[in-house]
Amino acid sequence: MSQTTTGEVTSKDGTRIVFERTGEGPPVILVGGALSDRRAAAPFAAEFSPDFTTYAYDRRGKGDSGDTQPYAVEREVEDLDALIRDAGGRAFLFGVSSGAALALETAARSGGADKLAVYEPPYDLDESEPRIPDDFVARLDGFRAEDRRGDAVEYFMTAGVGLSQEEVAQMRGAPFWPGLEAVAHTLPYEARVTGYDGPDRSLPVERWKAIEVPVLAMAGEASPDWMRNVARAVAEALPDATYRSLPGQTHQAEPAVVVPALREFFLG
Repeated sequence: MSQTTTGEVTSKDGTRIVFERTGEGPPVILVGGALSDRRAAAPFAAEFSPDFTTYAYDRRGKGDSGDTQPYAVEREVEDLDALIRDAGGRAFLFGVSSGAALALETAARSGGADKLAVYEPPYDLDESEPRIPDDFVARLDGFRAEDRRGDAVEYFMTAGVGLSQEEVAQMRGAPFWPGLEAVAHTLPYEARVTGYDGPDRSLPVERWKAIEVPVLAMAGEASPDWMRNVARAVAEALPDATYRSLPGQTHQAEPAVVVPALREFFLG
């Protein structure tokens, strides 16, 4: 069994970023999405471990990592840069959901990625679905300021993810709900990473022209149409990218299905 060790790096602004390193081989940094910390990446790390050294980390404000204010997407890019430096200066990146958007931003703004894989980045593009409200980020900022964690999660799940009030009401009584509330203060960060804080929701194509490495954009075959459409649009907007649909998968994809596709892409 591969050994897992805990470490930390210091980001450019002095923020402590905590990670877990597992396995041996070329480094892969796992960039998680909203309402999760490094523990959510552990099954992926285990699946990767025979062939790769994986870094699963607590993004800024989550888990054991710091949360220096004021927040800016650039600071999260610097956090990921610090991890890449710890990994030797180059690494494969795999981002999930809003973590996929952060991985793309890092590859575009700073480099350091040898290859980049993203799974269902939730950009607000598909007009066939209800759009993210114009005041989405402002509402999340308000919940954060008032420390209304449960209300923040509920609003994110309904206005952002598209769940019904009834579905969220059932979730509030589930054992995992306190874990969601524990990272609720970072929901405005996720919304900014995916560009929900501006009037222009189009993909940052001009900025992405700086991404010179191969990119794999993936979506689950069983995910909603809009998620697949967005992943396809991301692949089409990038200079060197491929789209891949994973059979039977939803937004909560199984590591046993995802990692073989990533292994083929990263080592191919």
